[in-house]
Amino acid sequence: MSEKKMTSSRRHHLKSLVLSITKGLLEKEVVDTAAAKEAYMSENCAPLSMPSSTQDLQELCKKLHQQIDKVDEERYDLESKVGKAAKEIEDLKIKVVDLQGKFKKPALKKVRLSADQMLQALLGSKHKVSLDLRANLKQVKKEVKEEAADVGDWRKNIEDKAGMGGRKKMFEGDTA
Repeated sequence: MSEKKMTSSRRHHLKSLVLSITKGLLEKEVVDTAAAKEAYMSENCAPLSMPSSTQDLQELCKKLHQQIDKVDEERYDLESKVGKAAKEIEDLKIKVVDLQGKFKKPALKKVRLSADQMLQALLGSKHKVSLDLRANLKQVKKEVKEEAADVGDWRKNIEDKAGMGGRKKMFEGDTA
């Protein structure tokens, strides 16, 4: 089956309809938030009437401080809940990455430790174990090459081997 392509005028008309509907929804949302704000303010904050006497002013201040303390407690509780939720979300993200198998190993620092230091780190400082790995290795004796003792003045060797006679001496020297 062949799909019919939408004409540009039809696409433009649909796009303008979507934009007009969205504009109406945004305007309604602004009005709703303003109404909700007004309702909250009227419910939680009574209209302020300025008392004339000092006693009444002190009572008003105490009342306002109590309300401030209450709001601060609520804010602190909400912040702690958000913090816990954020930590839980982070833990779940780590679990998801682990399950997917795309976990990137962090770059590890190169640490130089001797065998004794590694054992001490693993077993703790209470256990004294010394591990001398070099004691278990075989001793290998190096053979001294005899040619090193025969090396003399290189200029003399070159002069002796120069020319046709020198080549003969080279062959004779190799066989001897």
